[in-house]
Amino acid sequence: MIRVQKEDFDLAAELSALSAGNHNIGGITSFVGLVRDMADGEHIGAMTLEHYPGMTEKMLEQIDAEANKRWPLETSLIIHRFGRMEPGEQIVLVACASPHREAAFEACHFLIDWLKTKAPFWKLEEKDSGAEWVDARESDNEAAAKWNNTDA
Repeated sequence: MIRVQKEDFDLAAELSALSAGNHNIGGITSFVGLVRDMADGEHIGAMTLEHYPGMTEKMLEQIDAEANKRWPLETSLIIHRFGRMEPGEQIVLVACASPHREAAFEACHFLIDWLKTKAPFWKLEEKDSGAEWVDARESDNEAAAKWNNTDA
């Protein structure tokens, strides 16, 4: 399931709903991304995420489909927020449910790595020195490259 939304999400409720009634699930892994209050040694007061509706969901669906093709998942969930958020707020939830933990761990890791580099979101950080659009980090590209044995 893919959701791109402005409002926050309830982590416990989302994870509970993910496995409801499915007793073939042996494990759920999840990753929650939060807004930090520091970047490159500078204070961040807020962050704004922008996206193109329709295009963003389509890319997230492609990334999710690739994970489900690579690993035996019962289900997966990607919730990505947009809009203005302050430090400590939740940005993204990625969760994978599988009969076996290793598949759930690997798929979750894959999804967040590919989201960071392939999902069309643009990030504006409000720093003490002014607002600044954030470029892709080379470390994110390197993390995603390890999964490139098959393209999404």
